Amino acid sequence: MLERLSALIVRRSRICLILAVLLVFAGGAAGSALYPKLSAGGFAVADSDSARGAELLQSEFGSHASNLTLLVQSPDSIDSTETARDGRALAEKLAAEPGVEGVSSYWTSGQAPQLRSRDGRQALVLGTIAGDETAVEKRITGIQKDYQKEFGSLQVTVGGNAVFQHEMNVQGQKDATKGESLAFPITLVLLVLIFGSVVAALTPLAVAIVAMLICMGIMWALLYVSTLSTLAISVVTLLGLGLAIDYSLLFVNRYREELRAGRDVPAAIRITMNSAGRTVIFSAITVAIALTGLIWFPLDAIRSMGYVGVITGLTAGATSVTVLPALLVALGPRIEKWRVLKHRPAAAETDVTEGFWHRLASAVMRRPIPVAILVTAFLLLLGAPALGMKLGMPDERILPTSTMARQVADTLRSDFDTSGQNSLLIVAPEANADPAALTEYATRLSALPAVAQVDTATGSFASGTQKAAAGPQSARFTNGTAAYFSVLPTPSGLSDSDALVKSVRQTQAPFPTMVTGIAAVNYDATRAIIDRLPYALGSVAIFMVVLLFLVTGSVLVPFLSLVLSVLSLTATFGALVWIFQDGHLSWLLGDFTATGALSASIPAMLFGLSFGLAMDYQVFLLARIREEYDKSGDGTVAVAVGLERTGRIVTAAALVISVVFLAFTVSGISLSKAFGIGLPLAVLMDATLVRGALLPATMRLCGKAAWWAPLFLRNIFERTRLHHSGTESAEPVRSTTG
Repeated sequence: MLERLSALIVRRSRICLILAVLLVFAGGAAGSALYPKLSAGGFAVADSDSARGAELLQSEFGSHASNLTLLVQSPDSIDSTETARDGRALAEKLAAEPGVEGVSSYWTSGQAPQLRSRDGRQALVLGTIAGDETAVEKRITGIQKDYQKEFGSLQVTVGGNAVFQHEMNVQGQKDATKGESLAFPITLVLLVLIFGSVVAALTPLAVAIVAMLICMGIMWALLYVSTLSTLAISVVTLLGLGLAIDYSLLFVNRYREELRAGRDVPAAIRITMNSAGRTVIFSAITVAIALTGLIWFPLDAIRSMGYVGVITGLTAGATSVTVLPALLVALGPRIEKWRVLKHRPAAAETDVTEGFWHRLASAVMRRPIPVAILVTAFLLLLGAPALGMKLGMPDERILPTSTMARQVADTLRSDFDTSGQNSLLIVAPEANADPAALTEYATRLSALPAVAQVDTATGSFASGTQKAAAGPQSARFTNGTAAYFSVLPTPSGLSDSDALVKSVRQTQAPFPTMVTGIAAVNYDATRAIIDRLPYALGSVAIFMVVLLFLVTGSVLVPFLSLVLSVLSLTATFGALVWIFQDGHLSWLLGDFTATGALSASIPAMLFGLSFGLAMDYQVFLLARIREEYDKSGDGTVAVAVGLERTGRIVTAAALVISVVFLAFTVSGISLSKAFGIGLPLAVLMDATLVRGALLPATMRLCGKAAWWAPLFLRNIFERTRLHHSGTESAEPVRSTTG
């Protein structure tokens, strides 16, 4: 198939390039309309107790959990005549806004203490922007513009979950632009140093741009059948850039070797396609398979990253074996134009045993046991902090302190005992408005240590007793058949919302209940991620074992590769816990706020991305080792030569893609910073410690058993011919030529 494809591209290279340009323009046009259609949320589980409770709250009472908070500051007491007058007017104005419902305030709800700051100079106005996440996103900008200012004697700041989602969306767009502006020039400099030629360096960047823009167009089409998160755009821009450059680096390097060996352009393209091109296809499939693991998670934000990640990996691979060879045909020998560094001999032009990676592999394989023990112990030591991992969901603290949502949330934590925006809402569809049953349950709830107050149709309750009888404001809690309860947490309940949700759900009720609210939504999302993780890991592991068998023909090596990749991932997760959960090195990474927990989405997303990339490099190396083993029949020689043939180019690829991912660290969102640290760590550890030490050591310890397979599997391996045969050319598949 690759023979026919390379022949077609050589004959029709101009048509191929024209089609690529048309796709780029179409993708660019579609991509320009992407951002407004992306969802800023996607961290809720559709079929969960909290989601069903929210739907019931809307259908039975026409109400939603509060997502809008106006923080009102008075120059004097909030109970002064002038402040009270302006506060009531502010609440009335907000209640009259289209699409805003459930407005309450300190001045219109009987001076509720939870809406008043401790010093008496600040108060809250709460409301709900009705509709789905898209409707909320469209409405919040107008509300911010109209209310983020002075109102009579009051100074108003707009916050709440609606503002949080909006500002995260805006910040994500800024960060993506900033990251690209940094990644492109630095990557270009690195590529010039790797290739030594400006034209050769520009070629991978050109292919990366083509791949990214085509992915944007596919994303635009995907929006008609699925919801995509704003986080998905970062997958396209940074993963697409990194993978396309990786694959192009591999392909261009082999093509230049063939030209230097005296072959003409068609022959060089054919051989490169059958060697480097085959590896690129396998690598793209590897990344895509790893990212399918994200589709298991029932959160749109994570699932959309899985969809887009699969598309990005396959598109990067496809453009590298179609558009790139067509471009190389057009360039021909001019690929060496604008050389800025002196030519360095390729691996094909030197004695392979003199290379650094060959010497390193040989040294490791002379002492495999101590090397394996030391490196494994080091990786486990780095991963030790992961034993204390605490998972949660992101809140306003992942945003910069300059954002309004963050400022309002910080003020609520520091100056208020509790607030209505953090309340749990318990819906009882079969309560039948029984006053005795409602009172009994509300009393029991209010006695929980983490609960400050419970409001329902029969009054207000605190510390296990009724504090206020039912009033006019209590009528909203029942419709004659169903009823609901508002549960306000204490400061300890705010700090450990998961424990609050569990204790409320475990409290015995005289009727069926559903618990919703932001804390319940986050709790359900975290549990869903943890519950689905074994399925995601298991499915990816099975597919990886099959794929690596088709590359190596070995039963043992695929399992060995999985174990080594898991080791490097363990070390990565340990570093993330130490930095982002425990708060170390925050001064170095832009002063993010450590919350004492790691967002549950980070391990899930990082697993898919970093595991895919780690296995990507394993495919690069193992494919070459298999080729050398087919030639020599000696496992030790195959490992040393294979590592030498791939060493320079894989190290260069890992360095380039790490620089691309480090662009995440300039983000103002700490969640993105975690990716900017975690992904390069995983890639670099796999490309150095695992590839340079652990893999040669364990392969040496396995000996001939590393290449054993039962007869029927050997027959399958030979029939598929998905591995490099090693018979076409004596030159290496990959090496840096500089």
